[in-house]
This record gives sequence, C-alpha cells and structure tokens, in this order.
Amino acid sequence: MKAVVVFRIDRRGGVATYLQIVRQVEQALRMGTLKVGDRLPTAAQVAADTKVNPNTTLKAYRELERAGLAEVRQGAGTFVTRSLAPAQTASESPLRAQLAEWLNEARSQGLGGQEVLALFESVRAAVYPGGTDG
Repeated sequence: MKAVVVFRIDRRGGVATYLQIVRQVEQALRMGTLKVGDRLPTAAQVAADTKVNPNTTLKAYRELERAGLAEVRQGAGTFVTRSLAPAQTASESPLRAQLAEWLNEARSQGLGGQEVLALFESVRAAVYPGGTDG
C-alpha cells in the first residue's frame, strides 16, 4: 500500500527538520491519512521534494521506528506499523464532515488559511486551556 504524504518544512520555525517530519507523520497517523501498512516515501524522495539532506529523513524514520510507529524493511522501504487515529478522526467520521463544512463556510465568508488557523487556535486555547492534550 502506498500513501501520499507531502512534507512541508518550515526553515524559520526553530523546530529541527527531522522533528518536523516526525510530527507530520504523527499528524497523518492521527488523522487517518496514513494507515498501518502504508509505505512512507523514500529518504531520497523526501530530500528531493523538500530540499533536505536524506540523512535528516533517515533520522526522522529511525525516530518513528523507535516509537513503534514504523519499520524499515530492507530493500522494500519504511512502512507504518501502528495508527494513532482515534475513531473520531477517521476520514468517514461525522466530526471530520462537520469540520469540512465549517471550513467551506469560512472560505465562502472570505477567510484565508491563516485567519482560519488563528481562529481555530484561539478557540482551541479557550476549550483546552492547559494545552493540546485535554
């Protein structure tokens, strides 16, 4: 199985590049975008797409393997071994559908991506005042 993962690297954010890759894989696992058995892009593919050193990707993949989220199969690639997706975030979940409706409404009212993120973050902080884990 092959999943499409598009890594976005923020070179000004102060977060190590390999950690950005790890976090993006974890987010894809939480959202159900990546599933058990999916093959991650090769280090060379990630390097070409993001202009990072392939060793950076390998470091991220080793971290994912250490966390039990992926495994390297010699000659075959790196594969997802565990999901982080709770039932509420699966692609067919009602919450996801409601969020998509809300985002479409926000777009129709002229909000751009940054404005939506700022609005979401302010509401998230009000609902989860201690952080993101509840």
